[in-house]
Amino acid sequence: MALFDFLKRKRARQDATRPTGYPGGKQVEKPARKAEPVEAGKKPDKSASRNLTGKTKSHTFSFEAIKQPHISEKASYLAEKDQYIFEVSPNYNKQEIKKSVEGIYNVNVLSVNIIKIPAKKRRLGKTEGFRKAYKKAVVKIKEGQKIEIL
Repeated sequence: MALFDFLKRKRARQDATRPTGYPGGKQVEKPARKAEPVEAGKKPDKSASRNLTGKTKSHTFSFEAIKQPHISEKASYLAEKDQYIFEVSPNYNKQEIKKSVEGIYNVNVLSVNIIKIPAKKRRLGKTEGFRKAYKKAVVKIKEGQKIEIL
C-alpha cells in the first residue's frame, strides 16, 4: 500500500537515529547463545535452553498471606481432625497460602480449601452499612502435627 509507505520510511529514519544501549551513551552487547550440536534423528533438549538467565524460583513465603486464625466452634472441632481455619488476604491463592502456613508454623500441609465470605448488610439504628467481605482457608496438615493457636 503506497499510502502508508511514508510511515514506514519515517519509522526507519527514527530507528536509525535512535541511540542504542542504555542512557548515558554506553553500548551494551547481548551475550550470544551457544549453538549446541544436534545429532541426526534427535531433537534438541529444550529444558537446557529455557533457563538462560540463571533465574530460579524463590521458595520464600509471605507473612501477609495469613491475617489471623479464625476461632469458632466449628474451627475447634476441625482442629481435632488436623484441619485449621485462617483468615487470609484475598489476593493470595492456594499455593501461596500453603507456603505461608508451612513457613510460619513449620508443618506439612496436605490440602488447602478456600471459602469466600460475602459482605453482609448490617444496620445500627438508622444507619445502614455492610460487614466486610473476607476470605478464609481451611488448611489440612499431616497427621500427628499440631498448630498452637491459643
